[in-house]
Amino acid sequence: MRRDFLVFGSPLIEQPEIEEVVASMKSGWLGTGPKVHKFEEMYKKYKGSKYAMAVNSCTAALHLSLLAIGIKPGDEVIVPTMTFTSTASVVIHTGGIPVFADCKKDTMNIDPEDIKRKITPRTKAIIPVHFAGRACEMDAIMDIAERHNLRVIEDCAHAIETEYHGKQAGTFGDLGCFSFYVTKNIVTGEGGMAITDNEEYSSTIKIMALHGMSKDAWKRFGDSGYKHYQVLYAGYKYNMMDLQAAIGIHQLPRVDHQWKRRQEIWNMYNEAFKDLPVFTPAPVESDTKHAYHLYNLLLDIERLKISRDDFLDMMTKRNIGIGVHYVALHLHPFYQNAFGYKIGGLPNAEWVSERTVSIPLSAKLTDEDVEYVIEAVNSILTLNLS
Repeated sequence: MRRDFLVFGSPLIEQPEIEEVVASMKSGWLGTGPKVHKFEEMYKKYKGSKYAMAVNSCTAALHLSLLAIGIKPGDEVIVPTMTFTSTASVVIHTGGIPVFADCKKDTMNIDPEDIKRKITPRTKAIIPVHFAGRACEMDAIMDIAERHNLRVIEDCAHAIETEYHGKQAGTFGDLGCFSFYVTKNIVTGEGGMAITDNEEYSSTIKIMALHGMSKDAWKRFGDSGYKHYQVLYAGYKYNMMDLQAAIGIHQLPRVDHQWKRRQEIWNMYNEAFKDLPVFTPAPVESDTKHAYHLYNLLLDIERLKISRDDFLDMMTKRNIGIGVHYVALHLHPFYQNAFGYKIGGLPNAEWVSERTVSIPLSAKLTDEDVEYVIEAVNSILTLNLS
């Protein structure tokens, strides 16, 4: 039994970003400023987009993207039920209606065939989520969107490095939204980014992210002289700070190195668990790049004496942090009460919801950490075969 708790998704923070944060604090410029601008420039170059708008979360990026494309009260937006709640809650914040589509059992990504079934005259957009870092079937999704004149906002919270048929995730749709939360593949503590090739969308998001004002704070108070601003919208307080960007500008250049380490761990897990009563992640599809953000095991509960939640408790008692990604949104009380969703309507996601567990996957993990996780999973499952 290890003494210290193995934190799920613990970030790898190195000396350069520590020094950059300290330099920001010494400079006195903590809020939105030149380092945010630098991070945006670096990120749009990395993703190959014309515009990148840094904000304080992926949730903010999604919300502003919906506003930018013109979602209004009563509009329907198709989202996967197998996702984090923010993918749907941002639709509600615009006055829109989230319409849940089922996932595929093997990939846990949104099923394009179910998207087709959920389209109505009120449907205005689709938000595909690249689950765990695996690219959605973007050719099929974009074809559906084109045929029905729908906008597409990609939720890339798990998918910074993801590629599909040689193209970067986040660059297929009208906008792509990314997360730099503390457990993500690039971290800024809290933080997010929206990317687009549409100048109007970019301008709207930049202004709406900072109170609807026409000038950023760092432009108003910079050494070039005070700049008056005008309020153009009833905006939001969604801006990223230089303190956050100071971390990101050093995290981003290491993204490929850390991706390779997570791939190594992914492969170690696949080999270790192949004969256990679990379903390991589906193979990575040809001509795609998986971001290896989450490693999900689906417990074969029909062959076990324990439930998924029992397994979670047993792993925690071994000082291993563990996650559930996710219990499908339509199974939660709010969405059932607000929109009338019931058990049985989205069967694949319900099947996954009973079985899924996420085990630690981070570039910070040592080989000893990985072996400890493997031993714990093996021990629990082999001792609890039915």
